[in-house]
Amino acid sequence: MKPSAEQVGAIRLFGLTGVALQTELQAIEQEFGVTVRLEEAREPSDSTDIYYPQFEEKVRKEAASMARHYEIFYSLETSIRRLIEQRLEEAGGGEWWTQKVPPALVNGVADRMQREIDAAVTLRSTKPIDFTTFGELGEIIKTNWDIFGDTFNSPKAVEKVMANLNALRGPIAHCSPLAADEVVRLQLSLRDWFRLME
Repeated sequence: MKPSAEQVGAIRLFGLTGVALQTELQAIEQEFGVTVRLEEAREPSDSTDIYYPQFEEKVRKEAASMARHYEIFYSLETSIRRLIEQRLEEAGGGEWWTQKVPPALVNGVADRMQREIDAAVTLRSTKPIDFTTFGELGEIIKTNWDIFGDTFNSPKAVEKVMANLNALRGPIAHCSPLAADEVVRLQLSLRDWFRLME
C-alpha cells in the first residue's frame, strides 16, 4: 500500500527533525566541551586508528562535528543522482546518458573520468552521473523537464536549491568547518529539496 502524501510529508519532517536535533546536540557538545550523545565503541580496524589520536583534539572534534554534515550531503547527493538515473532510464532506456544529457556535459564528465583513469587511482564509479556536480544535476533536470515536471514543482526552484547545495558542498567536501549559519542553511536547503517534490 502506497503511503499518502501526508504520511510521506510526516516521515520527511520526522527525519529532518532528527537531523536538526543531531546537529544541535553536536553544537552543544562543541561549544561546552561536553559529551551528550553516546558514541559507538569501535574496534581498531586498521593502522589509521592507531594514528588518529595523534591529531589535535580540536581537529578531531571539528571532524566529528562535520561528519554528520558529510553524511547528510552524501545521502542527498547520492539519492538525487539515483532519482535522475531512474527517471531517465525509464524514459530513455539504457542509452539515456547520451540521449538525454546535454552533449557538453557528457564531454565534461568523460574528461573527468579520463583524468581519474590517467591518475592511476581507483575509478570512483563506472557510472558517468557519479562524476556530475550539483549544478550539472540541476541542468539535467531542467533539460528534461518533460520527464521531471511531474516530480518537481518548478524548474527555477530546482536551479535555486541546487545552487544553494553546491555552495554548501564546498566547505564539507574540502574539510572546512561549517559555520553555525551554514548549518542552518544546510537544514533549510535539505528541507527545500524535499519541498520541491510536494
